[in-house]
Amino acid sequence: MTESALLLCRGRVMHARLRPFVHRFVYRVFCLRLRIDQPAQLARSTSWLFGFECARPISFRAQDHGARDGTELMKWLSRTLVASDVHFELGAVWLQCFPRVLGYVFNPVSFWLVHDRTGALRALVAEVNNTFGQRHQYVLTAPNLAPIGATTKLACQKVFHVSPFCDVAGHYRFELDERAGQPRLAIDYFDDEQELQPLLRTAIVVQPQPLRTRALLAAFLTMPMMTLGVMLRIHVQAFKLWRRQAKYRPVPALPVDEVTHNFTHRK
Repeated sequence: MTESALLLCRGRVMHARLRPFVHRFVYRVFCLRLRIDQPAQLARSTSWLFGFECARPISFRAQDHGARDGTELMKWLSRTLVASDVHFELGAVWLQCFPRVLGYVFNPVSFWLVHDRTGALRALVAEVNNTFGQRHQYVLTAPNLAPIGATTKLACQKVFHVSPFCDVAGHYRFELDERAGQPRLAIDYFDDEQELQPLLRTAIVVQPQPLRTRALLAAFLTMPMMTLGVMLRIHVQAFKLWRRQAKYRPVPALPVDEVTHNFTHRK
């Protein structure tokens, strides 16, 4: 991993529904990886095009993540881990997320990659948002807080409503593979414990590089409405599922807790 505290990641998002019919799509995106534990270095990355905590054509705002109430992100993360009974000395903390583009952002899921002081990845926090303005966090760790590697599978019970075409039931399986310089974050959703095949498969594969204005400008010019397009594509794909008579589920009540830890739900 490069020493830079801010990475530009260009890549693709894949989504596939496998039952009762196959529905698959892939689209290009760009996102950021930020060393949240180094805010001073991130602030020095501000330019005429990119702004860290300030208005620019492309920007990052802490208020789009964590508690959304002004709490510093590292404080929020520390409290979230402690509340989940996850204890280790924090090292590098990377957040992979979409930036604001022309002031707008929607992150279906942002990933916090939490390392210890030795550089080992010890926790993955999936920060999930739905299109109904609700959010939830899944704190994922390996058994006995073992390092998370390319072959580690992190399972967690599904407790939060995301798609109106899926029940709040079953479990997710998360995998992170950062080999070959192309990080791949995958989530498989199993709605039925008796099924060997997941109902949904999603993944984002990116190519990180230190953020440079020229490269960011190229990404912006290629996808000037990228974040708005994320929301638009969600609704277009939902319409296609509805046209194919996928069963619609109303929005259920939120889970009691805003954070779910996979400690008791490892598969």
